[in-house]
Amino acid sequence: MSSKKPLYFDYAASTPLDPRVLAAMSHILGSPEFSGNAASTHYYGWRAQEVIEEARQQVADWLHADPKEIIWTSGATEANNLAIKGAAYFYQGRGKHIVTVKTEHEAVLETCKQLEHEGFTVTYLRPTANGLLNLDNLRHALREDTILVSVMQVNNEIGVIQDLKSIAEIVKARGALLHVDAAQSAGKTLLNVQEIPADLVSLSAHKAYGPKGIGALYLRRNPRVRVRPLLQGGGHEQGLRSGTLATHQIVGMGEAFKIALAEFAEDQQHARALRQQLLAGLGDISGIILNGSLEHSVPNILNISCTEVEGESLMLALEPELAISSGSACTTAHLEASHVLTALGVAQDLAHSSFRLSFGRFTSAEDIERAVIVISEQLQRLRSLSLSWN
Repeated sequence: MSSKKPLYFDYAASTPLDPRVLAAMSHILGSPEFSGNAASTHYYGWRAQEVIEEARQQVADWLHADPKEIIWTSGATEANNLAIKGAAYFYQGRGKHIVTVKTEHEAVLETCKQLEHEGFTVTYLRPTANGLLNLDNLRHALREDTILVSVMQVNNEIGVIQDLKSIAEIVKARGALLHVDAAQSAGKTLLNVQEIPADLVSLSAHKAYGPKGIGALYLRRNPRVRVRPLLQGGGHEQGLRSGTLATHQIVGMGEAFKIALAEFAEDQQHARALRQQLLAGLGDISGIILNGSLEHSVPNILNISCTEVEGESLMLALEPELAISSGSACTTAHLEASHVLTALGVAQDLAHSSFRLSFGRFTSAEDIERAVIVISEQLQRLRSLSLSWN
């Protein structure tokens, strides 16, 4: 293996830990002051609970929510499960129909599939070719027995931002609950639950320069939304999520979300400049196709398909110098096209030859310049090889 490290272009999978977040977590880990269990009724437990509640306020501030509406989880996957299963189980007396979108994250799609095995009915809506949900299709999908609609705010593969305000109006008019997977949102866009009446919102720290293994679920209190707990134990987190709280990780998430809110404009300006540079560079390369809507997307994520190349060969060629994600998922038997691109109607050959470039706070203009050079050189090389073989 080469000692040269590839440039990191996989921010949508996981962002680097911000040094300020690391400092906040290290302070907690390095001080006996916070060594107690936050559920303990003594000084050390109180101190741990104090910083946990401060972090809860920081996450709530990002959403413009009440801190009592924030429930800690191990990440967005658990938050998605708690939101969708928990709401489905609690409200199944009203109906057993759920609506979601084919381009959702697997944590939502697999949860919905599990509920189908348990007798629920799920409608999977296909988005338009640019990744946005057709609002008329949503209206027609809602039924008298629809209890929940689950739509992600920012798509993790193509970066498209859904029109949550319009979606919420439609869902609320029918009397159903709205769950939003906002794992990709913090640091990339904004979500104000006072303006967009989502009932449940899943959040993740490690997509926003925070630590892995910690997330949260926003659960609206007015009007009150209920979920059935998935874990039984000590009755932590208002009885909704049992388990000893990881003080240092929670503090890290709080710090990350505080920074995301305070530096949003600066981060956006930086990301837009990088995307403009990247698009200009890619524009000089033939056979490059952008997937999704540039107009309705975050500036940090670009999904690209390349013509006249084989997907696996392209990824093998790029990986030594660029740490990126493929638009395909490798299994032991075959290369499976991205379910997101397939739902958008992207042809199989293009879906297989696609990859995602995601960048952010610590990406430099020099990194972008190098990425364009690598992509251009490797595409030219692979296409030349293909011509010589033919």
